[in-house]
Amino acid sequence: MKALQIEKYGAIEDSLVFNEISKPTIKPNDVLIEVKAAAINPIDKSIILGNLQSMLPIAMPSTSAYDVSGVVVEKGNAVNNFDIGDLVYARVPQEQMGTLAEYVAVTTDAVSKKPGNISFEEAASLPLAGLTAMQSLERAGIKENDKVLIHAGSGGVGSFAIQYAKAKGAYVYTTTSTSNVAWVKALGADRVIDYKTEDYKKIAQDVDIVFDTLGQNYSLEAFEVVKQGGIVVSVVGPLDEDSAQMFGMADYKLPTELAKASSAKNAVYKFIFMYPNGQHLETIKTLVEDEKIKPIIDTVYPFSKSIEAFVHLASGRAKGKIVIKVS
Repeated sequence: MKALQIEKYGAIEDSLVFNEISKPTIKPNDVLIEVKAAAINPIDKSIILGNLQSMLPIAMPSTSAYDVSGVVVEKGNAVNNFDIGDLVYARVPQEQMGTLAEYVAVTTDAVSKKPGNISFEEAASLPLAGLTAMQSLERAGIKENDKVLIHAGSGGVGSFAIQYAKAKGAYVYTTTSTSNVAWVKALGADRVIDYKTEDYKKIAQDVDIVFDTLGQNYSLEAFEVVKQGGIVVSVVGPLDEDSAQMFGMADYKLPTELAKASSAKNAVYKFIFMYPNGQHLETIKTLVEDEKIKPIIDTVYPFSKSIEAFVHLASGRAKGKIVIKVS
């Protein structure tokens, strides 16, 4: 079967190549999915560039990407919750990475039937961004009437997070650039902050939850806007001590400035490392079918143009998700 593989770390155009490889063999709890569409994400770009070698080492060559939608064509002998012919979607686990291929084997714990009211391309756009946003906001204990600041509202995670927070009944502040203000407002955000002309720290004040999708200075600045006793959840900032222990960093301590800022507000800082979860995708499926969440797609590329899709991803200019139609 054909697959887009990473042959070495480095520049996208130099590192990716189409190869003919063997069709995956399934384990007892796996399903084999004929891939209809796959989405690509910033983590995929970072893996190619070699930025995550210490955290997520891969063997070379490795097939790229994690998000998938498609059709179940085989199932393991222990699988009783899916049937041949089921239309499904998933964010595959790290050890099964490789959705930019004609087939992918996935443990059923990570799989859900896809929403029935959207296309394969739209379904493929949801898993990683949706799980990241949902798990982050739920870890923060989001509830009705919470004030939530979501950075980068036009991105894949941010655009989903806005919709999820509104579905939970929260009041949503979000940041974006001038050209995206109207588009992000249409997603449901209550106050869209144009970071090119406005200071978000003067507008979003005493919020219950800050969802940090930008890292760097934004992780620290979050404590300027979160309320006393609030919570900051980050998917790109420094690790918290619990997350560090997961990676075997027993002596890790939260950076001093961040620890001081958190203590001054009696606030909690949590780093969120998204994990595949089929049950969470079932929840997202229901939200999509109830029209509380809609997929946001920037561009759909044919499989043959996958490398161009990664170049587009690396530009950082996508509004919503970049999806590759495999078959």
